[in-house]
Amino acid sequence: MKASSHRFPRMLACILLLSLALAACGGDSNASGSTNGGSSSPVTVHLGYFPNITHAVALVGVARGTFATALGNNTLDASKTFNAGPALMEALSAGDIDIGYVGPNPAINTYVKSHGDALRIIAGASSGGASFIVRPGANIKTANDLKGKKLATPQKGGTQDIALRHYLQIHNLKSTDDGGDIQILPTDNANILNEFKQGQIDGAWVPEPWASRLVNEAQGTIFVDERSTWPNNKFITTLVVVRKDFLDQHPDIVQKFLQAHVETVQYINNNLPAAEKIANEQLKKLTGKALSNSAVDGSFKRLDITYDPLASTLFKSADNAYALGFLGTTKPDLSGIFSLDQLNSVLSSKGLQKVTAS
Repeated sequence: MKASSHRFPRMLACILLLSLALAACGGDSNASGSTNGGSSSPVTVHLGYFPNITHAVALVGVARGTFATALGNNTLDASKTFNAGPALMEALSAGDIDIGYVGPNPAINTYVKSHGDALRIIAGASSGGASFIVRPGANIKTANDLKGKKLATPQKGGTQDIALRHYLQIHNLKSTDDGGDIQILPTDNANILNEFKQGQIDGAWVPEPWASRLVNEAQGTIFVDERSTWPNNKFITTLVVVRKDFLDQHPDIVQKFLQAHVETVQYINNNLPAAEKIANEQLKKLTGKALSNSAVDGSFKRLDITYDPLASTLFKSADNAYALGFLGTTKPDLSGIFSLDQLNSVLSSKGLQKVTAS
């Protein structure tokens, strides 16, 4: 009995030590097994973009599998495309999109309305690639000839819509919803082309490839190449934005995506003919119809593919939107809209110059 009574406490001690060791091992595996911002489970990244040449980085990156490969064991869902920025921003705000390619004004508007909680801008994607095209029969030769005309943009409050309204403002012209006589009709790009052909609208401020298609297929004339209205012919047309909650939870995944984004920008700029073909094939897959070679060539000639968000031009776009009454009665504070640390980390790893948020 004495021997047994001595062994019993020792057995309890061994069991207790074993339990503590197992608990410690379990705690370690939870703490160190994460590469997805706190969870070892694969994450689905929901990507949103437009079937436009101004979103060529998204088109080429999805088609070549560059994004999907960079994400490793995580999954890319690139099934959602949009006609214009406000619709994509609604999806992002609802949590249906994690990362998106979008124009500056919808991004600015969403950031302001959410008090900075909805998104961050993490990279640029394209500069230029937007034009004001007019119908030959409309007899528009000067800004003053726009009086009484019907014009179109892809969506009210979108980047091209703000550009058109700003153009009217600096020429002392007004739209009908601002007490003037120029109609601005929010119309999706495909319908803009059809209505332009039918003479139902007199002009449209649109992104590529729609500007080139209005010229090539409907004999439109470039009235304003938007590049001519900006210093050095550069202005941000397409940005990469991320849902702030997603960035906070999965910063490593966002960096992996940006690695693929930068590589795709480099691929397009170094292999333009091949990139044009890939972009056009992806457009056919998304819309059911490929562009003509002249439309593709014209589109790429009027834009630059870049990862630089050209921050100063975004702030100017915000000033224009504010002056038009789109951003409330108090000038918004956009000082926190950019999050460029991860992009700059990628650029540094490639020996490339960092970009700034000013």
